Amino acid sequence: MRIFLTGAAGFIGAHLSRRLLGQGHSVFGFDNLNDYYEVSLKESRLTELARFPAFAFCKGDLADEAAVNDAVRVCQPDVVINLAAQAGVRYSIINPRAYLESNMIGFFNVLEACRHSEPAVKHLIYASSSSVYGNQQKTPFSVEDNVDHPISLYAATKKSNELMAYTYSHLYGIPTTGLRFFTVYGPMGRPDMAYFSFARKILAGEPIQVFNNGDLYRDFTFIDDIVTGVANMVDRPPSGPDPAKVYNIGNNTPVKLTDFIHMLQKALSKVYGREILAEIEYKPMQPGDVYQTCADVDDLMRDFGFKPQTSLQDGLDQFAAWYRAYYGGAAGETGEKRP
Repeated sequence: MRIFLTGAAGFIGAHLSRRLLGQGHSVFGFDNLNDYYEVSLKESRLTELARFPAFAFCKGDLADEAAVNDAVRVCQPDVVINLAAQAGVRYSIINPRAYLESNMIGFFNVLEACRHSEPAVKHLIYASSSSVYGNQQKTPFSVEDNVDHPISLYAATKKSNELMAYTYSHLYGIPTTGLRFFTVYGPMGRPDMAYFSFARKILAGEPIQVFNNGDLYRDFTFIDDIVTGVANMVDRPPSGPDPAKVYNIGNNTPVKLTDFIHMLQKALSKVYGREILAEIEYKPMQPGDVYQTCADVDDLMRDFGFKPQTSLQDGLDQFAAWYRAYYGGAAGETGEKRP
């Protein structure tokens, strides 16, 4: 199949592209390579993908309507996977406009490109987020739960994406599947995520900031499990009277943040061959943060056989091994990529 994948230089996008290419699909990647985090890491992901003859790449911005339309016209995709977005809950507090341009206007441009694509797009898969659940107390989070009270603009844009996709599905017959991702982690990940930034600071001997005094729970989901789940649904679009579906995709096993830090210390100590401990600065709850996340994935298991296979300790061990190999330097502890 021909697949147009936005955010191809991103964490999930690069891993998913590699899996799809390995399955024999062709992937046309699209990404603006912005500097929200280190561009060199995005370029490294693209370098790996460029080894596949069936991979093509176009640098462009989702907010650029002409660029999106031109790329889709060249690709003529069977499937569109939209993973490009301005990420980060806390960053949306200080730079909200970036989220409107990328997550709202950008997604609208993707929907319009799908609507006018010839031949017709058979399936649009797009990234939503567990953040749409806000600070609700009930767990696990179900797609049937009310999500009308987002507590960050990032969450609000993701909820808006779900509404926009639903409308386009019913107006124009585009089968759409939205995925509410739950705290994805793993090798070649995002430096702004807690596990990555914690590792960098711990190895540099700097204190890590732990919010709500460590009393937070997250449903950490390893990247390989995420990729398997998404790849299994590429050629299985929703059908029947409801061509718009939304699923949680997570591990269904929330872990307390303090326990997570202990496991990260263990992983780093194993890889570097010495005891590595974090210096912790406890902080109050931050605006936009949620207390807990936990995914109800029963429908994803029923419809696609989704079942996470990777324990958190094993996933962190794999991340730590990649981190040392990638950054190198003085025992891999500089946080700067080696030459």
